[in-house]
Amino acid sequence: MSWSRALLTALAVCALLLAGSAGCGSGDSRAHKGDRVSPSPVGKVLDNTDEQGRHYREVGKKGAPEVGIEVEPDASDDSWDVRLTVHDFRFSPAGVKPVAVAGRGTVRLLVDGRTVARLRVPDYRLAAALVPHGTHHVTARLYADDGTVWAVHGKPVESTADITASAVQATPDGSRTPGSASTRGPE
Repeated sequence: MSWSRALLTALAVCALLLAGSAGCGSGDSRAHKGDRVSPSPVGKVLDNTDEQGRHYREVGKKGAPEVGIEVEPDASDDSWDVRLTVHDFRFSPAGVKPVAVAGRGTVRLLVDGRTVARLRVPDYRLAAALVPHGTHHVTARLYADDGTVWAVHGKPVESTADITASAVQATPDGSRTPGSASTRGPE
């Protein structure tokens, strides 16, 4: 009798192991189809780097993320209002894993090639102190969550606005304006 009891116990353990492993999937059963994150690598990491030494992550033109930038003076406090428009790109919330996921990440805002902010939202107020008198290039560049630069055809996915900060001027209605801005398309 002891061998049959041992055999039944062994069969029961095997059945539980098989049933348990069948229920262990890589996806979360509570996740919706559009919420899943692909664990596979995205694009190809190139040898090219940005000013801070972050490598470019090459993706195909079709479905590649895009960014546009508008910069306008804010007459109330001499700052600049920055507005970004993105396509095929989602801003990552704080605390995400440092893994490249297609079309997701952060935007670094650069003034004359120097990073002044890392953005997770499309609107930003650029302090007047960061834009002294003269003409400046304000660039929005897309980064993956692992710190690589999204790139197409070996060039970073970015957009630049040229702005000119002049002495504060009063307008006929009494408001003040710090200067002017113009926008160039994606580089």
